[in-house]
Amino acid sequence: MGQKDSITWGTIEIPYRYSHSRRKTLGISVHPDLSVTVRAPNGTSIETIKAFVHRRGGWISKAWTDFEQYLPKQPERRYISGESHRYLGRQFRLKIEQGEIDTVKCLRGYLWVTVKEEPTPERAKVMLEDWYRQHAKYIFKERLTVCHQRVLREGIPLPAMLIKKMVSRWGSYSSAGRITLNLALIKAPKECIDYVITHELCHHKVRHHGPKFWKLLHRLMPDFEERRKKLKLYAD
Repeated sequence: MGQKDSITWGTIEIPYRYSHSRRKTLGISVHPDLSVTVRAPNGTSIETIKAFVHRRGGWISKAWTDFEQYLPKQPERRYISGESHRYLGRQFRLKIEQGEIDTVKCLRGYLWVTVKEEPTPERAKVMLEDWYRQHAKYIFKERLTVCHQRVLREGIPLPAMLIKKMVSRWGSYSSAGRITLNLALIKAPKECIDYVITHELCHHKVRHHGPKFWKLLHRLMPDFEERRKKLKLYAD
């Protein structure tokens, strides 16, 4: 496994393990579990290894961030009757029909989309996304209030919230102290929504995904890894 050591790069602590071998050059790897390993030629000093890791600090920080991009690519949706859609972790069948008024209802395992004019996939998509957004505004606000209680002891303020469609992230936390949540998160269970919100709230104290960040998140939400794994299952 090698020897343990660490360096400080900016405000980030980078722990790593290093080992010596008959290789000719220094090499470094960042793994999906965010661990860092260094391989060094025999006889390389600890100081030389430290300096090497420090020079690669920016690359390591970026790799940690890249590994955190855990939102899978979503499949193409057709918005036709019989298609499966999710809401708060449950699957519902889409049912599109023509009626007297434009409505969307979640009832008995179905998402019923009633269209006053001719029902088309394009119209159903617009109506369903509007329905998701209306419910996301209420539920995300509720979960933000709950999650903020969890982080109060860390002195993290209650941020303003924005909801929008995002391509590759579930959420973000801006330098202005605003949390942005992906509209698609409304399809996941509340426990996963809470994970994303708590994750982003932690960025008020630690901007990068380094060891200090994960330590803080674990202290506030000890089961965050299980929630994160479950979230991946609902990214459709």
